[in-house]
Amino acid sequence: MQGLIASTTIPSKRVDVRLSEAGRFASKSTVSASLNKRQTVDSPLSKRIVAYVVSRQNNDGGYAFAQGLDSNAQDTYYGLAVLSILCSLFPHLDRTIGWLRDFDVGSIYSYYYIGKALTLCNKPLGSRFRGYVESAVGSGKYFGNVDVYVEVSSEFESTLMFLELASILKMSPEGEEARRWLLRYRNKDGGFGAYGHSNIDSTYHAIASLSLLKANRMDLNDTVRFVRECEQSHGGFTVVARSVTPFMEHTYCGVKALDLLGESCRFPSQTMDFVLKCQRRNGGFARSDLGISTFENTFQAVNVLRTLGFL
Repeated sequence: MQGLIASTTIPSKRVDVRLSEAGRFASKSTVSASLNKRQTVDSPLSKRIVAYVVSRQNNDGGYAFAQGLDSNAQDTYYGLAVLSILCSLFPHLDRTIGWLRDFDVGSIYSYYYIGKALTLCNKPLGSRFRGYVESAVGSGKYFGNVDVYVEVSSEFESTLMFLELASILKMSPEGEEARRWLLRYRNKDGGFGAYGHSNIDSTYHAIASLSLLKANRMDLNDTVRFVRECEQSHGGFTVVARSVTPFMEHTYCGVKALDLLGESCRFPSQTMDFVLKCQRRNGGFARSDLGISTFENTFQAVNVLRTLGFL
């Protein structure tokens, strides 16, 4: 925690990360009044999370989810995003900005994580970012492919990344063709996914993309029902409807999907309990009550707790 009082730190910029650019399809439902347990930024829970993130900062200013690993773009963004949500300071900010600016971006993923991290640091994205996004948006190459690597969260994730970067750069792509493409993968159960198979991750990425494309006058009641079918009465969300075991990444997608659709969890207390059970001794969160903590799962957990009114 020593770096938090260094002269190179500044208060983090308060933003609602990940969905900050997305609109709403309907007015947000209120969370149950029984959940008045909001943790302050100085609470033991928040302090443990901040300590975990800060302890994983490397000397070069970047971050990695485990000590001893080299800094990487994804963890640096997630680390800064968690600190931002918790209204904490960014330690050794000058080093972090230098590391981000020196990073050799290439794929949409590196452009996305570096671009989002620079934005959290109050730094504008340069001409290289604008040129990359303009090229992809202008050619329509930011959507249209559902054959992705198994490690990718969903077939619509990169589309959402492009649209979020375009929003940061104040670009407004003409999105009718992209909207039609996304809706082509809306299945009979209301969920989204390629080849007729819906899942909660693809559904979240699709509706978040549609929201950024200003497709906010659609009838998505069937989509709400699909997301509800992934919600578990004992807490959390599953990747597909009527499954059993929730994981953090699917719970994040489910909670944020409902939030985008103007809905709230039916079982918020149970879902918060599930998330809190995933916290490890080091302060970070894992994808379940077993396993190791990662920055990605910690980012997802903090987002869920914030959306449900606990943080």
